[in-house]
Amino acid sequence: MGEQQQVQFPQEVIDEYAALGVDLPALFSAGHLGTRMGVQILEASADRVVGTMPVEGNTQPYGLLHGGASAVLAETLGSVGSMLHGGSTKIAVGVDLNCTHHRGARSGLVTGVATPVHRGRSTATYEIVISDEQDRRVCTARLTCLLRDVNPSDGARAGATG
Repeated sequence: MGEQQQVQFPQEVIDEYAALGVDLPALFSAGHLGTRMGVQILEASADRVVGTMPVEGNTQPYGLLHGGASAVLAETLGSVGSMLHGGSTKIAVGVDLNCTHHRGARSGLVTGVATPVHRGRSTATYEIVISDEQDRRVCTARLTCLLRDVNPSDGARAGATG
């Protein structure tokens, strides 16, 4: 669904993960579901994560952006922010997601911007605002992730997960 863009990470994050031999773009991707839905992460740091998703292909029977699609975009962006906050020794697991849908979208791209509400040692909470191409708010979401210690049995790092 369009050309993949390279996610922009802060240099200190790139250096931290490179020392561990971790491929950051793969680790902080939208995952298989996000890929099927056309989610693209454009910017990623613990302070702000930005991503887009096409409306086309992600609609409900009335032709409007599906609320579940907005939830996927929100959880993806909030999870990436939580992972970056937790650092290389933690994985983020979504434990609470709520979404308020303000208006419908029928076409184009929606853009989500995740910013931290709380960043602690064991949890991180992000507010995610999803807007249409006219910069009108489509959805406001809040995601809380549990920050778990990396366990060697997790394999090659589970990545941002919901």
